[in-house]
Amino acid sequence: MALKKSGNDNLSNEFFSPSETKAKEVFASARQDKEKKILTTFSIEPSFKTELEDLFADLGLGWAAGIRFALKEFAKKYKN
Repeated sequence: MALKKSGNDNLSNEFFSPSETKAKEVFASARQDKEKKILTTFSIEPSFKTELEDLFADLGLGWAAGIRFALKEFAKKYKN
């Protein structure tokens, strides 16, 4: 069942069903917790990019997900 956006958000929760109230809480906190993304540009050799693409494909990851994964693993390994 889709949630219908009401025009008046000033109503108290007593007018909403428990499931609608819970959904509003979940979606409101999800929007607040989401971190803004930063666009980063870097250069690599085409042959190395091909190697990375193959490696990421073997892991079942696309290019962007593979880069994020690799950076997180690098940070874990070399953190302090």
